[in-house]
Amino acid sequence: MTIAEILKKDGILVYKTKGSSMEPMLHENRDVVVIRAKGLSRAEKGDVVLYTREGKPDYVLHRVVRVGKEGYVMMGDHQFRKERIPESAVIGVLTSFIRNGREIPVTDPEYLKYVATLSDSSFLRFLGFGFRAVKRKMKHLFGKDGQ
Repeated sequence: MTIAEILKKDGILVYKTKGSSMEPMLHENRDVVVIRAKGLSRAEKGDVVLYTREGKPDYVLHRVVRVGKEGYVMMGDHQFRKERIPESAVIGVLTSFIRNGREIPVTDPEYLKYVATLSDSSFLRFLGFGFRAVKRKMKHLFGKDGQ
């Protein structure tokens, strides 16, 4: 069964995360996410949603950074590139995650502080990623010491 089929049948999906795009919140093969099937209501800014990319077999778990008329602008917490997706691509919404045996709901006050801080720091995140990319390029072009 596919993830979409499990969500459609059971209404909920629990699985260990893959990838690093949602760090530092979610770490690959450490944290477990609880996803509920998307209902009739739309996702909101700050929600983490599970969606598919057109023509690709993969599933993506990223945060809504902007809500549009017909879809969303998405971005992973550890990324600076944004992606537009249609409403129809969303198949589930994160309700909680489990770390070290403790379930943390998306209504947890500490989680909500994290989301607010993340939202406020997106431009700084962009600058940080840009700086690291330039540094890597310089090392590649000029050697380890930049000489």
